[in-house]
Amino acid sequence: MENTTLKRSVTRSAAIFLVISAVVGSGVFKKIAPMAETLHSPVFILLCWAVAGLLSLAGALCTAELASMMPGSGGEFVYFKRIYGRFFAFLYGWGNLTVMKSATVAALAYIFAQSFNALVPLPQTDFLSAGADHSAFAIKVLATLLVLFLSFINYRGVTFSANLSRYLIIGIILVMIGFVFSALGSQKGETAHFAPSTLAPTGWALFTAFFGASLSAFWGYEGWNNIGYLGEEVKEPQKNIPRALITGTLFVMFLYLAVNAAYLYVLPVQDLAAINQEPSKIAAVEVAGVITGPAGAIVLSTLILLSTFNCTNTTILTSSRIFYAMSRDGLFLKSTGKIHHKYQTPFNAILMQGVWALVLLWWGSFDQLTDLLIFAAFIFYAATALGVIIMRVKSPEAPRPYKLNGYPFLPVIFALFCVSLVVVTVIQTPLQSLIGLLLIFSGVPVYWYYKQKKLFVPLEERHVPPIN
Repeated sequence: MENTTLKRSVTRSAAIFLVISAVVGSGVFKKIAPMAETLHSPVFILLCWAVAGLLSLAGALCTAELASMMPGSGGEFVYFKRIYGRFFAFLYGWGNLTVMKSATVAALAYIFAQSFNALVPLPQTDFLSAGADHSAFAIKVLATLLVLFLSFINYRGVTFSANLSRYLIIGIILVMIGFVFSALGSQKGETAHFAPSTLAPTGWALFTAFFGASLSAFWGYEGWNNIGYLGEEVKEPQKNIPRALITGTLFVMFLYLAVNAAYLYVLPVQDLAAINQEPSKIAAVEVAGVITGPAGAIVLSTLILLSTFNCTNTTILTSSRIFYAMSRDGLFLKSTGKIHHKYQTPFNAILMQGVWALVLLWWGSFDQLTDLLIFAAFIFYAATALGVIIMRVKSPEAPRPYKLNGYPFLPVIFALFCVSLVVVTVIQTPLQSLIGLLLIFSGVPVYWYYKQKKLFVPLEERHVPPIN
């Protein structure tokens, strides 16, 4: 008989490291430049990171309650199916394939290749180059090779991939902490850089600028919910998934605030804003160069290389489980629900995700990809927060190994912010938002095809793995 369940092999500590690994990628190193150009204020920049962190934590707390009730492969796909029904759950899964997680893989791989190019210049060519950036084609080729390599690693097994992420993230965290102490102890920095700026927006302009900068900050936090996708593979998921979500998100928030404070201490906000006009430069690398010269720039470039490598690996590992879960419900290609007999991985789901990530990689730029996926992700983050309220009303007596404190205020505040961010994004970038919505809703005819063919697997016929 063919095996249709995944092995529980992810421990609590591994789950925490996977949360951190899925979050710490390129955002904390690169996004302060566009944020500085938008806000022109060190105080507003740090406030933006803090607000994004607290809201991500609120989202993590909401997800933790649902995950403790319904642990299983696919994360929100499992929760949404029970709360909103198959159609909405399918749109979530389809949106992850077409926009959210596949675009995350593509964006991270691109920054990995861009960082590699900063260390070891890649061949230059006019083919597919953007403006004066004649390395663009070579960068995308290297990013393609990374996606293929890490997809192969995850094809070979979850344990090896999880352990790889754990060891890499420990080293990355240590280097980041060392960078913070080095920057804050440097004679090159000045506390005067934190003084209020006369260029900072006010009134309604500040409101829209803050939301615009939030897209950059939330890209830095994107991925905190990924551990839920491994619900079928985490040991004691009702306890360990909530703990991993909360511990990992809190740690990342404090780490991000420290790192961004270090940037602002070394370089004034206008210098950071100017970096955004030079696509080949990364803010963190420039700051390190100011502190210790070329050696520091090399160390930071290497750090970004490792962090994006690690974050890409973790995202491929976790998000492929969404498509595996969809297949088991008859909501997607049957082949994506198959588990490799030797490596115990959803190998076809990993392959499909990798292929579409490469399509997005060659289609868009880094900022186009990140803005697109954040817009789409927050539609479903709002649905998660609302789902907590719906389940409290519909099933008040249902077992909740983790119960959200601050109910109903936290889910309401988080949901309202998500909706506001989506609305402001639509107003500011209507074309980009329209593309995101079209990609999500392009799944509607696919859904109706599966429904007309009666390919759905009835819930009573599904084999649900035991929870332990």
